[in-house]
Amino acid sequence: MPLQSNIPAGSLENKWTDYKGHVKLVNPANKRKIEVIVVGTGLAGASAAASLGELGYKVKAFCFQDSPRRAHSIAAQGGINAAKNYQNDGDSVFRLFYDTIKGGDYRAREANVHRLAEVSTAIIDQCVAQGVPFAREYGGLLSNRSFGGTQVQRTFYAAGQTGQQLLLGAYSALERQVALGNVTMYARHEMLDVVMIEGKARGIIARDLISGELERHFGHAVLLCTGGYGNVFYLSTNAMGSNVTAAWKAHKKGAYFANPCFTQIHPTCIPVSGDHQSKLTLMSESLRNDGRIWVPKKAGDNRKAVDIPEDERDYYLERRYPAFGNLVPRDVASRAAKERCDAGFGVGTTKMAVYLDYADAIVRYGKIEAGKRGMANVSEADIKKMGKEVVAEKYGNLFEMYEKITGENPYEMPMRIYPAVHYTMGGLWVDYELQTTVPGLYALGEANFSDHGANRLGASALMQGLADGYFVIPYTLGNYLADDIRTTAIPTTHPAFEETEKAVRERIEKLMSIKGTQTVESFHKRLGKIIWDKCGMARNEEGLKWAIAEVQKLKAEFWSDVRIPGAANEMNLELDKANRVADFIELGELMCIDALSRNESCGGHFREESQTEDGEARRDDENYRYVAAWELKGDGQWELHKEALEFEVAKPSQRSYK
Repeated sequence: MPLQSNIPAGSLENKWTDYKGHVKLVNPANKRKIEVIVVGTGLAGASAAASLGELGYKVKAFCFQDSPRRAHSIAAQGGINAAKNYQNDGDSVFRLFYDTIKGGDYRAREANVHRLAEVSTAIIDQCVAQGVPFAREYGGLLSNRSFGGTQVQRTFYAAGQTGQQLLLGAYSALERQVALGNVTMYARHEMLDVVMIEGKARGIIARDLISGELERHFGHAVLLCTGGYGNVFYLSTNAMGSNVTAAWKAHKKGAYFANPCFTQIHPTCIPVSGDHQSKLTLMSESLRNDGRIWVPKKAGDNRKAVDIPEDERDYYLERRYPAFGNLVPRDVASRAAKERCDAGFGVGTTKMAVYLDYADAIVRYGKIEAGKRGMANVSEADIKKMGKEVVAEKYGNLFEMYEKITGENPYEMPMRIYPAVHYTMGGLWVDYELQTTVPGLYALGEANFSDHGANRLGASALMQGLADGYFVIPYTLGNYLADDIRTTAIPTTHPAFEETEKAVRERIEKLMSIKGTQTVESFHKRLGKIIWDKCGMARNEEGLKWAIAEVQKLKAEFWSDVRIPGAANEMNLELDKANRVADFIELGELMCIDALSRNESCGGHFREESQTEDGEARRDDENYRYVAAWELKGDGQWELHKEALEFEVAKPSQRSYK
């Protein structure tokens, strides 16, 4: 099936406005007859369910946690981008659009990214109206800070817990619709398959995670807002429950999977400390606003950071990328840290870490504070004390978190950081309307591929999730449902529901019947190591071919030797996990196939065969300027479809942050 991206005609800046002006609508009386299923209740799901409920649709929202407040969106710390230009520093909708396209290394669709930049400003107004406690300047205006890949301050924030505050805003809007009866909430339910009737998505099969019962739910359309698949790597900054299952089931029903090998490696994570770990902790990119990143100039230097004099420190980002310094995009910062550690300049016990140092910022803020208070002849100790108070106000909860996890005081000792898997730019392929290749099946937020190309700029995930849910899907979904107003609710006794539920039940029974010797966790760990080593920050042809063979072997071993205790018809966390890991194994194979087919370095995806003389990524626009959309043809068999990327405004150039 050829890919139809359905991008509206006209100039880039007018596409979305024209689209909204001509889109088909559903009148209020008809909306009350239409049922919409929303799977996932993070920022994209909660905002979509709240907005559609507000419009009058009958919405069913599914959440595998006990409450939408536990969605992984709460873990986002640093902020949300919007082109408000409050700082008067030259920001604009166009500049946000351009930074996002360039930051994604020219592998994102122009029309989607421009729309994202356009609606970004409305998101802030919406959230302020909901009571989100954004940080404010002294005069009362909303405050902004810098993030990587930009030369303006456009990131709105609420201390180091922006995601949590935004989610509480969306959650309150959602719960209002639940109270009004417009949204029905199904907590502790996991979607295990999509129900297809006459070529359209018409419902889901969900498992009640408390009772183990399978349930059938009808919807005129199904929205997947289920986040990313970073946990395929086992160690990532994602919550342990984050998984790919909903998107993968959609893929198996005909939804193409786009750019699966595009993974965001975040440069600012607490390093791995041993084999006992099951997840990693992110230190917000906002810390790169004021923190300076360095390693010792001498390889293998074992002195304490504070004992290494200034002239023996290598502030390598400032040295290599003077225009952006510590605020280069995530992929550039991550690869630079890996390069320094691989060359023997890493610090800490594992030598797989670099320093993030706040000493200069503390002194700078202390001096500013002394000036504000009219103090003269201030001692160094007092300057540091006042500086620490300012830093604590801006980043305090992040510093506390670091100290709790590492036992070190980051006000006194530089933090140790290292890159880790954080976000996935790949996901279900969607058109301009966020519809997958399956009619009636939509993907929002991190579950789709659309807005970030080969590398997401910091503070853009929250922006995309809320843009899709609050401002895009209410229009685009109506365009589809306007043709469906005569379709009455299909009873869940329909043969398609029965057959889909039967297939889900048989898979669960098959998993339970294996009764092998190895735990689900052990398979997940082994998969993660293969994917991280061979399809992580650097990859090459030989390694990827080896990884594909290893993942295939792992899959065969999983289906013959996994051990799942307990029973299927009860609460069974190991069964839930086994279901998800089985999907991760299949996804892992596709990720390596996708990486193998893309013989270029772009964004965070460094093909060792494709680099410049000074070790920077070499993009190949002539051969790879496309979205790779994979269609499942059979077990372990995929066909590649290419969506050519046209750049009418942001002309591709070699990225430089020097």
